[in-house]
Amino acid sequence: MSDIVKNIPMSEALSLSALVDVEPGKVISRTFVQRPNLSITLFAFAAGEGVSTHSAPGDAMVYILAGEAKITIDGIVKTAKTGEIIVMPANIPHAVDAEKDFKMLLTVVQ
Repeated sequence: MSDIVKNIPMSEALSLSALVDVEPGKVISRTFVQRPNLSITLFAFAAGEGVSTHSAPGDAMVYILAGEAKITIDGIVKTAKTGEIIVMPANIPHAVDAEKDFKMLLTVVQ
């Protein structure tokens, strides 16, 4: 088994969206890679949930797998929908809010 990629079956074609379920009142995460310079995490947000304003030392790229998210970057609110990506630049305050259920893949690179 790989010591880099975890929590996902190897050598299989998979639907990312099917690997995490939305649960009412929760944010569910499944980490695939957690290294000093790279993290890859799959999330499912129930409507009304979110991640409060914070900043990260690396660029954070969000790929919306299902639904839509309100993403605030440096005070400006953007909407990202299924199939879209948005990059939250390093060291810039950002937040994620679910007005509806949604799933996303987050990749942070430092």
